[in-house]
Amino acid sequence: MRPTLSWTPAEGLPPGTTDLEPVVDALSAGGVLVLSGAGISTESGIPDYRGEGGSLSRHTPMTYQDFTAGAQARRRYWARSHLGWRTFGRARPNAGHRAVAAFGRHGLLSGVITQNVDGLHQAAGSEDVVELHGNLGRVVCLSCGAFSPRGELARRLEEANAGFAPVVAGINPDGDADLTDEQVGDFRVVPCTVCGGILKPDVVFFGETVPPQRVEHCRRLVREAASLLVLGSSLTVMSGLRFVRQAAQDGKPVLIVNRDPTRGDRHALTRVALSLGTALTTVADRLDIPLDGQVAARARR
Repeated sequence: MRPTLSWTPAEGLPPGTTDLEPVVDALSAGGVLVLSGAGISTESGIPDYRGEGGSLSRHTPMTYQDFTAGAQARRRYWARSHLGWRTFGRARPNAGHRAVAAFGRHGLLSGVITQNVDGLHQAAGSEDVVELHGNLGRVVCLSCGAFSPRGELARRLEEANAGFAPVVAGINPDGDADLTDEQVGDFRVVPCTVCGGILKPDVVFFGETVPPQRVEHCRRLVREAASLLVLGSSLTVMSGLRFVRQAAQDGKPVLIVNRDPTRGDRHALTRVALSLGTALTTVADRLDIPLDGQVAARARR
């Protein structure tokens, strides 16, 4: 499940560092499993939940229980998510995503697990990404199980709600916008085109359970990896923390790159307190791995 938790770092945790050598060494050895969180996407304009200025300080994410409880909750969710998608859907991969994709192309990774629902790892070129919490770019019917592209739903919602364009106060990591009930008004929700059922984004809501087969797949990836590299996750919820604990129990190095302390620091060999773009670009440079757009520059050196 993905409950909303309030967590304060415990005293006595190892301090953060700016030394990237352990990360460079782990990648040089290969077999690194990446576990990424919201922090890797902030430089693409998608906010974090718990970092400085994180959205949880002003926004409570929709829970699965609320979404399925009644039509008004779904109207509120889809109105907010429809507006948020206009920004969320335009986000592009940043240097951190491109670095992860480059590490994969050079055979240094055993896999990528992401807690994010933005699809930016794949857009950057990473392959076989396990989307732990799903992907906001897909929609699923809760009645018949049919999947459809989010862009298709966006067009249908535009047609059903012509002129709906309230001023948005902010966009959240789960892709919805901050709107008041007055702004939501009588927003019209559209049904599944196959059976007329209730549509839901293909993501794991807070309070919903990650599919067991997906969790087991991730556990297998941890078992097969040489080390675990956590990128931009506070590890506050168990959905990601359990893999850190598993790796540590198996005696595998856990390395974390996150500006703020995390719930997994006590299990880590190191926590690098740098922004993801800066850290991963530096690591790629030390490994002499060009990122997209850097190949020509390297050729001129």
